[in-house]
Amino acid sequence: MRALIHHSFGDPSEVLTVEDVATPEPGAGEVRVRTILSTIHNHDLWTIRGTYGFKPELPARAGTEAVGVIDALGEGVEGLTVGQRVVTGGTFGVWAEFFVAKAANLIPVAESIPDDVAAQLVSMPFSAISLLDSLDLSGGQWIVQNAANGAVGRLLAQLAAARGINVLGLVRRAAGVEELAAQGIGNIVATDTDDWKTRVRDIVGEAPLTVGVDSVGGAASGDVLSLLAENGTLVVFGAMQSPVMEISSGDVIFKQATIKGFWGSKVSASMPGEKRGALFTELITRLQDGTITLPVEATYSFEDARAASAANAVAGRVGKILLRP
Repeated sequence: MRALIHHSFGDPSEVLTVEDVATPEPGAGEVRVRTILSTIHNHDLWTIRGTYGFKPELPARAGTEAVGVIDALGEGVEGLTVGQRVVTGGTFGVWAEFFVAKAANLIPVAESIPDDVAAQLVSMPFSAISLLDSLDLSGGQWIVQNAANGAVGRLLAQLAAARGINVLGLVRRAAGVEELAAQGIGNIVATDTDDWKTRVRDIVGEAPLTVGVDSVGGAASGDVLSLLAENGTLVVFGAMQSPVMEISSGDVIFKQATIKGFWGSKVSASMPGEKRGALFTELITRLQDGTITLPVEATYSFEDARAASAANAVAGRVGKILLRP
C-alpha cells in the first residue's frame, strides 16, 4: 500500500514522501481500515517537525484522524463489521491507504454525515467541546480566546453560544473579523490596532472575562491574561506562534490568576465513557441542527501532501485541508 513517510524531522513541505509499504494486519482487538479521507491538523505537522509532545521513531508515518471503511477484523473484535464506515481521532499513522486501529478507538458514523465532515469529526470538535465542558461555566458568563478564526476557535464560539455562554474572539488581522462574520460568529476584535482593548470593553461592557483560552503563545498570551478579571483562569491550548508565553507577573499576582494547560488527547483518554458518549452525542446534534459547521478549504492527494501541508499555513483559510489516498 501507499503511505506518507518522513525519514527525518523537519518542515512537512520538505520531508514528506509517498512510499510503498507492507499492508498491515490487525492483531487481537484491532481493526484494519481502508482510508477515505484524512484531515491535516497542526499537531500532525508539529509531530513531523519533531516539536510536539509525542515524537515517533524514524522513519515515521503521520496523521491521526481519518474516516474510512473497515476492511478486516482482528481476533476478538465485537460490535464492528467489515464494510462499516468509521472515524478515528487518535490513531497514529492514518495518512496511508490502510491503517490499523484499536477497535475501541473507532466510532461508527451514520451515512447521513458526509465523508468530508466525518473526516474531521473527532479531534478538533471533541477537543473544543471537552475544553468548553471542562470550564464549567454558566449561561451569560464570558470567555475570551485568541486564534478565534482557527478550527477550535470557530467551534468553541459556536458550541458556547449553544450553551448560552458568551465568547469574545481575538484575531490578528482585520480581515479575520469579516471571515468569522460570514460564518455567523460575532464579538470579534482584531488586535492589529492600538485601540483594540477599547473595542473589547465596548463589546463586553462591565461583565468580567472569567476564562481566557490561549492558542498562540508569545505576546498574545499576555494580551489574553491582561483582559481577565480577578481570579480568572488562563487555559493554554496551543502555541501557534511561539512555545514561550510572554505574560506579566503583575497580572498573575494581582489578579490571583490561574494558568493551566489543556491537552485534548490526555483529557479524552481519562474521560469516563459515559461523559465521552454524552459529549459526542451533543456534537452530532449540533452538526445536524446546523449549530456548528466543519468547512473544507481543499482536498489534496497523497502525492501533493507537501503542498497540502504548506496550504495549511496560508492566512485566511476558512476550513480544513484534507488528504485523499
